Amino acid sequence: MDARYSRQLVLPGFGEAAQQKLGAARVLVIGAGGLGSSVLPALAAAGVGTIGIVDDDTVELSNLHRQTIHGTADVGSPKVASAKTSILAINPVSVTTYEERLTADNALELFADYDLVVDGSDNFETRYLANDAAHIAMVPLVWGAVSQYGGQVSVAMPDGPNYRDLFPEPGDALSCEVGGVLPTTVGVIGSIMATEVLKLITGIGDPLIGRVTTYDAKTGRFREVEYRASVEQPSVMPENDSVTPAELATMTGITLIDVRETWEAEIAALPGALVIPLGALPEVVGELPTDGEYVVYCHHGVRSLSGLHILQHAGLRAKHLAGGIDAWSKTVDPEMARY
Repeated sequence: MDARYSRQLVLPGFGEAAQQKLGAARVLVIGAGGLGSSVLPALAAAGVGTIGIVDDDTVELSNLHRQTIHGTADVGSPKVASAKTSILAINPVSVTTYEERLTADNALELFADYDLVVDGSDNFETRYLANDAAHIAMVPLVWGAVSQYGGQVSVAMPDGPNYRDLFPEPGDALSCEVGGVLPTTVGVIGSIMATEVLKLITGIGDPLIGRVTTYDAKTGRFREVEYRASVEQPSVMPENDSVTPAELATMTGITLIDVRETWEAEIAALPGALVIPLGALPEVVGELPTDGEYVVYCHHGVRSLSGLHILQHAGLRAKHLAGGIDAWSKTVDPEMARY
């Protein structure tokens, strides 16, 4: 084996077999920013054979304090190009770049070429998209997030808990531009993410599956929270205000309303549904025919409860799909079962 890997080859439980797995692995990293700046060099140095990078952004001066894979001379250049140059200077592994934004149109095609995906994005839209696409493509996903002085890391498996089980709904988080970020926090979280990738590929250790590790740079403390996959969200509505997937499959003359985001519906949706994101529903509910009957749905049946309240408050006859499209895929439409 290459002498460059000698210090990890002597690790207990590692050895040549683990190194060969790294060399054969194909890992796609979303984002060549702060988290990617820690993840990408670490994976290359450890000997991951094929690395893909997805990012449509260019290097900015204000990012260099935490995006250390880039340099001053790279300002204005595509991040994927700069990152590739840095990676190859560390180790001549195979690097494929995708100078584009991850979207519902390209996610599944991109993920199909890789064994594992790392999400180092900086926004909720991409984070949920990456989670859902990885679930459908049946590939493990390592994700991390940072904000100001803190961050968190976890692993989503196709047959286990995922990001939506921990965060069913998008939350509020300040961007680095608005709220700021301590660069060393990004380095800590990125290093943990890279470690999880190496563990998943080689089979060593206990990956963060069903667990999320959080880090507080101000105190230097780590905290771990366990979470489980949601079989079905508990209903807080009377039974006659909800329908099961089996009941919905027999209903006629109803209008389906999908209150997820547009990009979610592009991945998987019920045929004929109107896509009206929950945030936009109050503005357009007055335009819906008052003599119709509606069934509202989302991913797990959480947002649809809010949508149901909005429709009923407007005087419309409506129910919501208990368990959401996730329950539908498990009981009615197996083709959608990986969503």
